[in-house]
Amino acid sequence: MQKLIEGIHRFQQEIFSKEEKLFENLADGQSPLALFITCSDSRIDPNRLTQTKPGELFILRTAGNIVPPYGTVFGGEAATIEYAVRVLKVRDIIVCGHSFCGAVSALLDSDSTEDLPAVRGLLQHAEATRRIVVENYTHIDDPEKKLTLAVEENVLVQIENLRTHPAVAAALGRRELNLHAWVYAFERGIVFAFDPKEGQFVRLTEEATPTRESNRALPVI
Repeated sequence: MQKLIEGIHRFQQEIFSKEEKLFENLADGQSPLALFITCSDSRIDPNRLTQTKPGELFILRTAGNIVPPYGTVFGGEAATIEYAVRVLKVRDIIVCGHSFCGAVSALLDSDSTEDLPAVRGLLQHAEATRRIVVENYTHIDDPEKKLTLAVEENVLVQIENLRTHPAVAAALGRRELNLHAWVYAFERGIVFAFDPKEGQFVRLTEEATPTRESNRALPVI
């Protein structure tokens, strides 16, 4: 706890004092560039990853970057998505998974959530991910590689869940919204983006155009 308190003091003295005008302007409202949906994992820092400042990202964090289909749960996820699209008028939504995701690992090992009913309930919204991996990747024996595949598949499954939200569906129909599927390999500092034309995740470059680098091919869902 002491580390957090010391951090607040450093923020006030070293950061806020230099960017006081920015924070004053934020009091008038927000106009974020995108809705960034990612995992609650403490190793993932969306603002550091994208080098964005306060007010530039509207962030939704949930274990396994899971987006429950609309109507299954009227909770924080649905409200955040609706507000971002309808009120803040974001033009882009990013669903960003990450390497070594504990939630996706638990999805593949049902015994690990036996005494975690809330976690097990959340993971039900990623059942399609589990089924895809179990039924379509029987030839993969390496646990780490299978987890990587599951993380990638899960991002695509959650993108499809996202499409069930009325605000998202309507904005997509008006061509006022773009959906992006990313996977962040935090141990390498690399982001992979799903390229529908290639049917696979490819490395995101500075020009925001995926390169050919990829670990495998993926079917389009």
